[in-house]
Amino acid sequence: MTPHISRKTRVTGSVAAAAALLVAGITAAGTAGAAPAPAPAPHGGAALALSTSHHAELVQSAQAATAQTAKTLGLGAQEKLVVKDVIKDTDGTVHTRYDRTYEGLPVLGGDLVVHTAKGGAVKGVSKATKAKVAVASTTAKIAPKAAALAAESTATKTIGAKKVDAPAPRKVVWAAKGTPVLAYETVVGGVQKDGTPNQLHVITDANTGKKLYQYQGIENGVGNSEYAGKVDLATKKGANGYELTDDSRGGHSTFDLGGSESGDGKLFTNSTDTWGDGKPSNPQTAAVDAAYGAQETWDYYKNVHGRSGIKGDGKGATSRVHYGQNYVNAFWDDSCFCMTYGDGEGNNKPLTALDVAGHEMSHGVTSATAGLEYSGESGGLNEATSDIFGASVAFYAKNPEEPGSYFIGKKIDINGDGKPLRYMDKPSKDGQSLDNWSADAGNVDVHYSSGIANHFFYLLSEGSGAKDANGDHYDSPTADGSKVTGIGRDKAEKIWFKALTAYMTSTTDYKAAREATVKAATDLYGADSAEVKGVESAWAGVNVK
Repeated sequence: MTPHISRKTRVTGSVAAAAALLVAGITAAGTAGAAPAPAPAPHGGAALALSTSHHAELVQSAQAATAQTAKTLGLGAQEKLVVKDVIKDTDGTVHTRYDRTYEGLPVLGGDLVVHTAKGGAVKGVSKATKAKVAVASTTAKIAPKAAALAAESTATKTIGAKKVDAPAPRKVVWAAKGTPVLAYETVVGGVQKDGTPNQLHVITDANTGKKLYQYQGIENGVGNSEYAGKVDLATKKGANGYELTDDSRGGHSTFDLGGSESGDGKLFTNSTDTWGDGKPSNPQTAAVDAAYGAQETWDYYKNVHGRSGIKGDGKGATSRVHYGQNYVNAFWDDSCFCMTYGDGEGNNKPLTALDVAGHEMSHGVTSATAGLEYSGESGGLNEATSDIFGASVAFYAKNPEEPGSYFIGKKIDINGDGKPLRYMDKPSKDGQSLDNWSADAGNVDVHYSSGIANHFFYLLSEGSGAKDANGDHYDSPTADGSKVTGIGRDKAEKIWFKALTAYMTSTTDYKAAREATVKAATDLYGADSAEVKGVESAWAGVNVK
């Protein structure tokens, strides 16, 4: 049957405001409103809105030339490049992102971005590692089974994982930290303490058995939900009614897990095109929120940044609701290219919020582009990126029930004291997040070290000092007491997106993030622009110099 797209579906649903994820913006003038459509960048540094076919052609062309590219970059004979993504700017500059292999083994931390001018000349290269990628031998001295057992022990002892299960590890070259070494990467399954699926990646030296690194593959945030009134959904006419599938946005579909913690779930269907009743007791209500959040996130990335879908390939992700029992969380899983939402305390407060969807889908965008490791300073930047774009999506949607605010989780009262969960103007007000960078930032949980970048984004958007907007009072300090003048949230969003997609790599730390955003602002607005100066001033305001 010919698909039918319903664009004015009448829906009553709870569009939730999740505690760790609700961030919306405020214009430079201090009044709420949607970010305007991006104006052409004066220096040609804005990315073109590529069609799916054009993007595929660029990827195919770059892949066909990888051998020559490797030679041009002076890579060794054992090294090969694999194209991950391609972005083309309005001035003809092309940013091609590559993963790397060594004698057929994946090189973790070996990713790089090659920036070429319109004529094909290399303008520069952004590398995750500056070290020469080479190992004495690719024959391991430690057996794979030993590495797997050690990884299971690590998961149990360091994060309290339960029902751990480690399949055979894969052999890799670990180049993210220091001198490249032969290693095993073991992905330990099971569940974390709160019931979240576990995908702990443990990197073990293949010759000594020493643990080199670990990071969590499941990227999540915590929160509850609140109502946001009636919303419009795009659905699909099926054989016996309607399906919660959006063919206008890459075929994104929403599934019901029905309390299960595994599987794909069952696609939501309905005899009519009216979904949910605004009450959590109706299973469709959470599905409405998830589908609505997914479509607004898709529209935000496409209309503001010219990106068609998470991977830029025009393909939609999937959403799964009603995960587990009393699960107070939501998470992105890159392996299934899906977002998953719990139903909260008492299975009565689903985490299916608009900004949760923006936050979780943005983890997917980060994975498809910079691939920021979910640990240390890069992990903090990963979380902050999802906060920043989760906020941007919520603001873009202009839902009157969720006025823009830099207070995260303002309405949900997750702590029971009426206060927000996090504060972008001064992150330390939550009692745990960092306002400014210090040498210990990489040792702090990524949900709290993200405060540095969230604070930077607030300063870049709004500036320092006191400000009132939308009934909220902000007062943002700086690390050095300097005054920062904001450039406006819409420009700050574009600069962060450009930096993420063109200049950041898997190992980017806060110092490198400063360099990436300065380059991005230079591309978009010029080397001597107020925007570049604003970026430098905002980073100085959080002690990143």
